[in-house]
Amino acid sequence: MFDSGIGGLTVLREARVLMPERHFIYVADDAGFPYGGWEEDALKKHIIALFDRLLAQHDPEICVIACNTAFTLVGADLRATFPKMRFVGTVPAIKPAAERTRSGLVSVLATPGTVKRAYTRDLIQSFATQCHVRLVGSENLARMAEAYIRGETLSDEAVEAEIDQCFIEKDGRKTDIVVLACTHYPFMANVFRRLAPWPVDWLDPAEAIARQTRRLVPPLEILAPGEDIAVFTSSQPDFATRRLMQGFGLTV
Repeated sequence: MFDSGIGGLTVLREARVLMPERHFIYVADDAGFPYGGWEEDALKKHIIALFDRLLAQHDPEICVIACNTAFTLVGADLRATFPKMRFVGTVPAIKPAAERTRSGLVSVLATPGTVKRAYTRDLIQSFATQCHVRLVGSENLARMAEAYIRGETLSDEAVEAEIDQCFIEKDGRKTDIVVLACTHYPFMANVFRRLAPWPVDWLDPAEAIARQTRRLVPPLEILAPGEDIAVFTSSQPDFATRRLMQGFGLTV
């Protein structure tokens, strides 16, 4: 299970519920985090080279790319480069949002990389042409979520500044669904709910990703050997991060 940082733990949490007999390797590319500042070609090369090493070292049964920014950029390249490996991707949950909205006003809260990706706009064109979809690219929220997960305090004003563009009023209608298009963001869902100007459905894709992974991995009658481990590409996770991983039952 791969993410640019520790946001993919939201997906790991759901995957463990559906696959209790499996063990997991959680990979956090903290040396490359955040991905928003990378040039696209450089980030593609970085992720493919990283997977070349990870697959050789760990030989997983399946890979979950628990990062919208990474998968919308390099998902097709990973499948082409490693054709024998199965990849489960993470994309903005625009289709289910379009199916559920009553007001027709949907916002997608994402990183700038995910917002500018043609993949994201293709999803809107394919599944949400009947809706008004606002793409909100936050420069800071992934970093803020990492800090929040580690127990740091964030000001309400700082969080509001990142999410306020999600809320639209138009012809008597209001935004009723916000897609959380970064796996870091669900950790802050309770903060978002408290600060939202009106109630909305904060759509978290983690359960859907876990269900898709379960469909591709046959059940085992006995517990797989081994333990759940966390790998940090910097090889230098700080104390708070190590403690967090321990809380998730992961050995760094």
